Amino acid sequence: MKTDQLPLTETIFYLLLVFSEPTYGYLAIKKIEALSLGNVRIAAGTMYGAIENLLKANMIVQVSPPEERRKIYHITDYGRKILTDEVNRMKHCTRLFEEMEER
Repeated sequence: MKTDQLPLTETIFYLLLVFSEPTYGYLAIKKIEALSLGNVRIAAGTMYGAIENLLKANMIVQVSPPEERRKIYHITDYGRKILTDEVNRMKHCTRLFEEMEER
């Protein structure tokens, strides 16, 4: 499916992936570093700017009460759709590459 949200940046891809479970910003930074085997490191400023953008795009939602010090975020149905579309796009690209390599 074609969408103007794709392709996702690597940062946004990982953020949507880690926010598939309710998570707060600092923990998301650590999870992304672990999932990427240390290849993706997100600075706190970048993280919170990206969170603001994802909130505005309705891809994540804050699930913790507003008065909580630690803000917890979770992916929305729309965010999950975009993440799924990106994974399908990457699978298609991988299949094309593999087909070309077999020739």
